[in-house]
Amino acid sequence: MSNAPFIRFQNVVKEFSRPDGRGTFLAVDRLSFEIAKGEIVAVLGKTGCGKSTMFNLLAGLIEPTSGKVEVTGHQPFSEFEFFRGKIGIVFQNDRLMPWRTALENVRLGLQILNIDAKESEAVARRWLDRLGLTGHENDYPHALSGGMRQRVSIARAFAVEPDILLCDEPFSSLDEMTARDLRAEFVRLVKQAGKTAVFITHHMNEAMDVGDRILVFHRPARIAYEARMDAGSKGAGRQTIQDEIIKVLSLEAKDAGAPA
Repeated sequence: MSNAPFIRFQNVVKEFSRPDGRGTFLAVDRLSFEIAKGEIVAVLGKTGCGKSTMFNLLAGLIEPTSGKVEVTGHQPFSEFEFFRGKIGIVFQNDRLMPWRTALENVRLGLQILNIDAKESEAVARRWLDRLGLTGHENDYPHALSGGMRQRVSIARAFAVEPDILLCDEPFSSLDEMTARDLRAEFVRLVKQAGKTAVFITHHMNEAMDVGDRILVFHRPARIAYEARMDAGSKGAGRQTIQDEIIKVLSLEAKDAGAPA
């Protein structure tokens, strides 16, 4: 088996043109990191630090200005078709189609991949059952709570059996009790299925609950702090990591407020 990283960012830079046409602004600054197969990495940072730009680079939605993004040895932007069915995405909002039932929403990705109708229905039902939605297969999104809709969204992402799960603040619109339960469920499902996941958040405790590893971003997107959440990061160890994260994020706030 290859020891090559599953995901690799190598000196990635991303610049965007300014809306007024006067030059560019830097969103990602020589970003480098690696993610191993089966790892859950939480990316933490304040709004505007470049987390979503990194997410879009990883999903193949935009191309790096320079540097290289590789997923399983392939480049997401230039080899976009290669990744059909290999990446599942869970967004901040559930993005369910209101005219489709829960079952039909989960089947969507399978239909796009031309999976047989009977098989796609069986797979969708199985994932709805695993996420505690048995009995709600024929409910439309308007009849489901926010937490239930996000469960449908998670089921839809897992149903296509992707190699990688990309999550962009998927629980930020939910109340804390519902979000806590879904975080635990998400981690359990990722680990059981042996998937690799990148989880974007701006909540420190969420990052610590979800990630095997935490990357804290400063703006423009670069890694300011990294921590591994292992057996040693319980109790006092967790508090030490939390204190370091607070310190790093506070330093960014001071830098942002300093005169140019």
